[in-house]
Amino acid sequence: MNLPATLHYTKDHEWIRVEGDVAYIGITDHAQKELGDIVYVDIDTLDKDVAQHDVFGTVEAVKTVSDLFSPITGTVLEINEKLADAPETVNSDPYGDGWMVKISIAKPEELEELLSAETYGELVGA
Repeated sequence: MNLPATLHYTKDHEWIRVEGDVAYIGITDHAQKELGDIVYVDIDTLDKDVAQHDVFGTVEAVKTVSDLFSPITGTVLEINEKLADAPETVNSDPYGDGWMVKISIAKPEELEELLSAETYGELVGA
């Protein structure tokens, strides 16, 4: 299983990549494999404030719909528009082009609560 050590992870299977005072968020390789073929990503929180653990959107696979939970508090600055036409990118490149939102970091201390790649790997049995 692919778990980049430079990312932070949540128990809800989101990853977060910090770049200065903003962060990119997506779902983990484990999550996309569990969901199966992703057919739709629905995120309507652009320019909205979200609190840590709030739902910022949903991801729909062939057999299920799953909520997306924000790992941190902040404002959704950007939604990955590529996913509207190519939601399967989340399956093929979950840590790269398959990112879902870019969010401002309102409470940097929340990052300390997130899981390391090693701890997340233990959680999912990787």
